[in-house]
Amino acid sequence: MALRWLIYGAYGYSGHLIAQQAKKLGYSPVLGGRNAAKLETVANRLELPFQAFSLDDAGAIEKALKDVDLVINCAGPFQYTAAQLIAACLATKTHYLDITGEIEVFELAHQYARQAREAGVVLCPGVGFDVIPTDCVAARLNAQVPDAEYLALGFDSTSRMSQGTAKTSIERLSKGGAVRHNGVIENVPLAYRTRTIDFGNGEKLAMTIPWGDVSTAYYTTEIPNIEVYVPASPKLVKRLRMLNWFRWLFSFAWVKKRLIAKVKDQPAGPDTQERKNNPTYVWGEVRNAKGYTKSLKVKVKNGYSVTAEGAVMLAVYTLQNPQKGGFYTPSRLYGAKLLDAFIVD
Repeated sequence: MALRWLIYGAYGYSGHLIAQQAKKLGYSPVLGGRNAAKLETVANRLELPFQAFSLDDAGAIEKALKDVDLVINCAGPFQYTAAQLIAACLATKTHYLDITGEIEVFELAHQYARQAREAGVVLCPGVGFDVIPTDCVAARLNAQVPDAEYLALGFDSTSRMSQGTAKTSIERLSKGGAVRHNGVIENVPLAYRTRTIDFGNGEKLAMTIPWGDVSTAYYTTEIPNIEVYVPASPKLVKRLRMLNWFRWLFSFAWVKKRLIAKVKDQPAGPDTQERKNNPTYVWGEVRNAKGYTKSLKVKVKNGYSVTAEGAVMLAVYTLQNPQKGGFYTPSRLYGAKLLDAFIVD
């Protein structure tokens, strides 16, 4: 039976990679997006069907989804697209996946857990690098230390950001960082905490960031205290901590607009060779009340390669393996064995 699914935002950097991966594996998803001209160009190149529609019209979204069973939302920043698509998916009983890393979007999706169960709809945001590898590492560590009270996750990559990732980072900047403390997500200053971590390629100074696992790892593990780290030079840590005094400026639309305009002058994202040459080191650590600590390190494919392959893998899995409706994280949907698909030597 042919799979009926749609990739929204298919002409963006990650959306295009996902569409290419689907085509490579012999699937024929419908490509969707707001800009008809850009969408048609990608669809013609990949020889895939397409449908242009705006997320400003709820009726148009529901009409576009009536003939598909699953949608992958690739149109970020997702704070502007997820709510409309989730609402339409619940109305049309269409499974919803996305590739967000935005804490607020994960929390939004979780708020719809009951409606999703009742509708028989799978809601699984974060089916890309945000947050497949870290989510699976969290699940594996939790299985080894089920009474853990603290979870730290992190990753190290030299890969360039895509334009979409950069835009999302700009949108978040005024809010600072984020950690989970005693089960509650708290906004904290930029570079809130630092520590030395060996992610798998030598010890490095690292700082906390507002990564999606601050939300999702809690639903995967129920561990109440969660932090996420990336490497950072002492100079960068100092600069970000100084920026905390002025980060309120980034809440102004005109400031964000100027920064985003600069992003648009950059390449869309790393090319094929860059992705191949820049894998990602993923690390995790749990600790229980007695002080027992367990850590795990893995090297996985480049984050954007994980996104392209992971999104298609989970879309096909969801369509071919009927699931109960509800909110899922990637490891809850597929199992922590999902990580094995992306590990490299």
